Formats: sequence, structure tokens, C-alpha cells
Amino acid sequence: MRRRDFIAASAAPAVLAPGQTSIPRKGRLKQSAMTRNFNPAMSFEDMCREAVRLGLKGFDTPADANWPILRKYGLIPTLSLATATPLPFRDGIVRRDIHDRIEPIMRADIDRCAAGGCPTVGVAGGQRLGMSYEEGADNCVAFFNRVKAHAEDKGVTIVIEIQSRFDRPDQVCDHVAWGAEVCRRVNSPRVRLLFDIYHVQVMDGDICRNIQDNFQWIAHFHAGGIPGRHEIDGTQELNYRFIAKTIADLGFTGYVAHEWTPAPGRDAMQSLAEAVDIMDA
Repeated sequence: MRRRDFIAASAAPAVLAPGQTSIPRKGRLKQSAMTRNFNPAMSFEDMCREAVRLGLKGFDTPADANWPILRKYGLIPTLSLATATPLPFRDGIVRRDIHDRIEPIMRADIDRCAAGGCPTVGVAGGQRLGMSYEEGADNCVAFFNRVKAHAEDKGVTIVIEIQSRFDRPDQVCDHVAWGAEVCRRVNSPRVRLLFDIYHVQVMDGDICRNIQDNFQWIAHFHAGGIPGRHEIDGTQELNYRFIAKTIADLGFTGYVAHEWTPAPGRDAMQSLAEAVDIMDA
């Protein structure tokens, strides 16, 4: 058994406050949260307690220092961002001239996730800055080929996120078809897509058909309302109940993370509870 699998299997049972019960879920989709879903005044421990109550499985992009707290509550870090391609994602794996420098950092990111029980590490393609999509694809495939065997050995999946012109302008990975073709060329079970539904709606639309047509390349989902990346309820243009059912019907076994911030004036916990219900396909 890999260390990452052992840690996940031996995670502490869910911890609830006295008198608190966890909401039963259908279990077809494994959902995770982000700290941005909560009132920023809450402690991370309180966020974890609420996550357990809502039937969530973990947190995307938690600070490394909070990983032991997640384990205390029977949760896991469901996605970590690679330090090899840090915010604001200007320089990513599209830059062949930095591959020698970021490869050892990427390998260390994979090791960190394997040791900490995090199944997925997210990497940024980076800005094209005048580069063609074809050259960008060649460069990204070349980088993934340098690290894929290490990811396979450690049991950690690297995901490249599909991003949009609104939040991440000029990103090379800004269309589903481009990202899927890169994954196809790399041909590794540990190199997949992070299908950000908000970003894909901006760039490609046709969400459910894109999910169905490219399902084999998708390892992780982000959910967020559009416009504004707020709640995923009836205040925005996507039918997330139908999207969740589409994903569940395909037999998805990864995680669907809530990546949205409550709109001004909304109650964060009520919004998150409603969002988890919507995605409970």
C-alpha cells in the first residue's frame, strides 16, 4: 500500500460537536470545500466541523499547516496547488526555458502530496505571451513526460486546470479540447484535467456535452456560479443539479470542489449547505 493510500485509509473518524449529526448524502459524488466558502472570521477547525456536518470529504488548496487538522476531523486535502507554478500563473509549464528549474520543484510537490495523503496536485499551463497553442502544447507535453513516471510511482494525479480570459487571461490551457489533447499525448493515468465548470462555461459552454465527450481525461472538478463566481443556486445561469447528475451518472470517482465566494449580503453557511444539496446527485 502506498503511503498516501495508507494515510487516507487510516484517517481519523469524523469529529462532530456534542449533539451534532452529519447530514446523510447519496454518496454518488464526493464533494469538497474551500476556505473561501466560509465566513473568513471562522477558524479552520470550525470550518472542518461544518464540513463534516455537511457530509463533505475534504478541502481543496488548504494551507499545508492545516493538513493535520483535516486528518483530525476525518477529512483530506483533496487538491494542492503545485509550488512549481505559483500564482498569478504567468509562468507555467508552457515555458520550456524553465523546465529544468521547475522539474525538481514539481517532483517535490508530488512527494509532499503523497506523504500528506493528498491525491491531486494542480499545475498551471501559464500565459502564452505570443506563443502559438501548438508550440504551447508541445512544451506542456514535454514537461509532463519528464514527471509523469514519478507521479505514477507515488500515486498522485497531476491536473492542469482549464482557465478563462476573465480571471486568468492569456492562459495556454483555456479550452477543453486543447487540454484533452495534451492529456491524450502524454498518455498517463496520472496526468489529467481539472475541469473548472465556471471557466469552461466562459470559454466553451456546452458544459455537460464537454464533460461527457472528455470524461476519460477529467480527474477533478471545480464548481462556481456564473456570473461572478458566487453561489451555484438559482441566482446564476447554470443548472448545477443537472450538471451534478451528469457527472455522477458517468461514474466519476474523484472530487468536486466548491470554488466560489458568497455574494455580499448572503449567509455563507446557508449558501454552502444549499450548494452541497444541489450537487448531491
